Amino acid sequence: MKYRKAPVSLLSLVLLPLSILAFGPFSPHDSKAPPRHIIALSLSLSSSQPQPQPSASFDEAAYEADRLSKDADAMDAMSQKAEAEFSSLRTPWKWVIRKRIWDKLERDNIARPPRPVHHRIPNFDGADVAAERLAELPEFIAARCVKVNPDTPQKPVRYSVLESGKTLLTPQPRLRTGFFSTLREDALPPDAGIRDVVVSKGVAKYGTPVSLHDEYTVDLVVVGSTAVCPNTGARVGKGEGFAELEWGILSLQGNLDAATTLVVTTVHDEQVVQDMPEGQLTKHDVPVDIIVTPSRTIRVPNRAPKPSGVYWDLLSPQKLAQIK
Repeated sequence: MKYRKAPVSLLSLVLLPLSILAFGPFSPHDSKAPPRHIIALSLSLSSSQPQPQPSASFDEAAYEADRLSKDADAMDAMSQKAEAEFSSLRTPWKWVIRKRIWDKLERDNIARPPRPVHHRIPNFDGADVAAERLAELPEFIAARCVKVNPDTPQKPVRYSVLESGKTLLTPQPRLRTGFFSTLREDALPPDAGIRDVVVSKGVAKYGTPVSLHDEYTVDLVVVGSTAVCPNTGARVGKGEGFAELEWGILSLQGNLDAATTLVVTTVHDEQVVQDMPEGQLTKHDVPVDIIVTPSRTIRVPNRAPKPSGVYWDLLSPQKLAQIK
């Protein structure tokens, strides 16, 4: 893979709808899609954004305090939105399932820290075992670059990626401090072990920022879930839509093939549910191909279609405001 170490603010993606106005709706495989250099032109307008500091001056305590504060604000906002706007949500059934699963994981003590798991991708008992099962999949073994979400239950998956000598592509939580970062075990400094870099502050300190210019191919995507359907692969996250946005950006840029790239999730068995209404996903929702729990591996037989590109009409100003 070829990378340039020029960090670029994801905020510049807000300018892409202007390209859509000129070229019409597009996907990475659409002849109307603006060339990469036109998209890149908008990035120059974000050059005034603060850039990550070298790892030698990285303030871990300040970063962690800021992260926890913003996480708390985001979860509080999600809670208020779910309660105040439940009847007007596009998919109220998702919130019904989320609350039921979050409540059950807490009530049955399946949940693991950070707790409570409400308004999070819930950490669960056996997450490490599920990660071990995932690492045995032939698709994982064959993959060279694996994109993994930054949530706690997938921390052992991120560890497995690096331990296996693969490239880990991971976003900062809620895309607040940049786009994606890459990590490889053989590129870590002597003072950093794998366990140090599979948490968000380690990614911020030791990861290599990836810009929208960089050319690379994602071979496998791992996502976290609150609940998932074993028949269609329909997935419910924590309600913020960042997994879908990240998928959309990567497919828009041609860094993954939406038609062929497999999506895997690791969950507890109690998070596998049968009551998701078929055909009710929104157009940007990304279903999964494989579900891995501590006790079994499920290959989804009738996976719902995957989206390609970014659906800008579904991005609110509030969502864009969270992105740096």
